[in-house]
Amino acid sequence: MMLTTGIFGGSFNPVHNGHIELARRLLALAGLDDVWFVVSPQNPFKRNDCLLDDRLRLEMVRLALKDEPRMAASDYEFCMPRPSYMWHTLRALAADYPDRKFVLLIGADNWARFGEWYAADKILAAHRVVVYPREGVPLDPAALPAGVTLADTGLIPGSSTEVRRRIAAGEPIDGLVPPVVASFIFNNKLYR
Repeated sequence: MMLTTGIFGGSFNPVHNGHIELARRLLALAGLDDVWFVVSPQNPFKRNDCLLDDRLRLEMVRLALKDEPRMAASDYEFCMPRPSYMWHTLRALAADYPDRKFVLLIGADNWARFGEWYAADKILAAHRVVVYPREGVPLDPAALPAGVTLADTGLIPGSSTEVRRRIAAGEPIDGLVPPVVASFIFNNKLYR
């Protein structure tokens, strides 16, 4: 039987509660068997001024998902050329896991720039894409092409930028990240 796996790519710098809640909702709304959090070593659209080491970000995702049986942390892109292009990732995953159908999960902000993605047309031809809402980014579901759907997840609060800002300012991050991630950040003196 073919499994349907959502690919949730990101820098997860750090992973936060919003990421996990979003994945929970997407599991149900997109009819997924599981969601893989693919930790990206280098997003071609982002500057990496405060990007933590790949392994530290991966470990935080692993810790955050330890009690989520249908979610997994993935280091799949760590051995791929950089920057990480999703088309290369999806093509390699499809070859390595022929028993799975991969569905790309992206925010409306990424969908707004999807035409700039490397091989965007190939992604659309080969994979289902599920878009979730992002604050301040309007999206007309009727304007989406075939194979692209809007998942009505609602707006989920949370931002890695806000977590980093609070840590740098010496403010608490309780409720923003799983407690095990907060402990990891403070024990390792990250984002200071």
